[in-house]
Amino acid sequence: MSLFEYAPAPESRSIVDIAPSYGLFIDGEFGEAKDTFKTINPADEEVLTEVALAAPEDVDRAVAAARRAFESWSALPGSERAKYLFRIARILQERSRELAVLESLDNGKPIKESRDVDLPLVAAHFFYYAGWADKLKYAGLGPDPRPLGVAGQVIPWNFPLLMLAWKIAPALATGNTVVLKPAETTPLSALFFADVCRQADLPPGVVNIVTGAGDTGRYLVEHPDVNKVAFTGSTEVGRQIARSVAGTGKKLTLELGGKAANIVFDDAPIDQAVEGIVNGIFFNQGHVCCAGSRLLVQESIAEELLTSLKRRMATLRVGDPLDKNTDIGAINSRAQLDRITELSEIGATEGAERWSPECSLPDRGFWFAPTIFTGVTQAHRIAREEIFGPVLSVLTFRTPAEAVEKANNTPYGLSAGIWTEKGSRILAVADKLRAGVVWANTFNKFDPTSPFGGYKESGYGREGGRHGLEAYLA
Repeated sequence: MSLFEYAPAPESRSIVDIAPSYGLFIDGEFGEAKDTFKTINPADEEVLTEVALAAPEDVDRAVAAARRAFESWSALPGSERAKYLFRIARILQERSRELAVLESLDNGKPIKESRDVDLPLVAAHFFYYAGWADKLKYAGLGPDPRPLGVAGQVIPWNFPLLMLAWKIAPALATGNTVVLKPAETTPLSALFFADVCRQADLPPGVVNIVTGAGDTGRYLVEHPDVNKVAFTGSTEVGRQIARSVAGTGKKLTLELGGKAANIVFDDAPIDQAVEGIVNGIFFNQGHVCCAGSRLLVQESIAEELLTSLKRRMATLRVGDPLDKNTDIGAINSRAQLDRITELSEIGATEGAERWSPECSLPDRGFWFAPTIFTGVTQAHRIAREEIFGPVLSVLTFRTPAEAVEKANNTPYGLSAGIWTEKGSRILAVADKLRAGVVWANTFNKFDPTSPFGGYKESGYGREGGRHGLEAYLA
């Protein structure tokens, strides 16, 4: 049987203008910093632009601007704040093609994911929280909910613009002002968002964006005039932040790592489950905190499911993130590629059987072929540690009780998936899983109305939905 080859279908880079350099966005204006750093395209390692590196005095200025703006912003009626959020949401929709290209260039994710998943969800979050802005007293959070003040927010590189929306939209809706630090490898969509704020005539100082590395984020989190800290990222950094804010009176939410179990029972529709498995681990190159990186499959159907899964993986296209046919783009950075490679080599050394489909990887950039490991046990490091890449560990089980025990045998608790035709089994198993989000016969489905967050080393607090308002209200 011959297969049709896909002709290249590249999205145009020319629809987004990337400036030669970017400053810090403080008090409604872009300004320079003493030092700069470069951000590169992970697909070809070309320098995209130069970005300001915020020093402690720059963070001080940003927090001071947010504090000044808080007085007037928090005093606005909710209906007036809502107008700004609605305006931002509409501008994001109007400029979504530009933003999708920029996100794929800076992050490495396929354009079809940036275009069809990230950007619609970004706009949806601003629309959703705009609707809450004048209804806070009906949110079940007390008769007179009040904003906290200045929110210091630190976001990761895997969903740069979406994580920005998750944090900024509820903060503004509840009357807080924001100082946000994007990840150092993916600052461009946050800086683009600063321009969106200006286009929406958002009052100066309500949103401030300071770019930089870990030290910039640490100074923001520890700043004495920040009232609320929101962080999405690694569990290790989350622990450091929790220690630094302990006893300060700052409100804190942490969304950290995960090692989600995707459980497939013997009555599951195999083809549907395979699509869910692929989406669960290979979406966004596996750069997803809630990725289904552990596949738990019932022993009686393991061979059939793995045959189908390998056949499906052989059709995945790895390559240029701006090609609309691409399924798996570039790994975000050299450091992340090195970690994925190291843990995969350890998996093979520990005795698990490694398999990847035949696929040619580009010569330049950071790439890793979609990979599965079979013969994995609970003792393997690849079954215990978050790899944060397109690597799936496959384990088997015989009974529902064993599936639950293996699924919960992890220090993480962010998400899980269940595949079965029995509604009663879905409810019974979901009730026993220690995970913040449990998907049934689907995976990686997100909605602004639904809360998201974890247990154990996956953090605490919830983002999204009505629950996401609570973290920004006194």
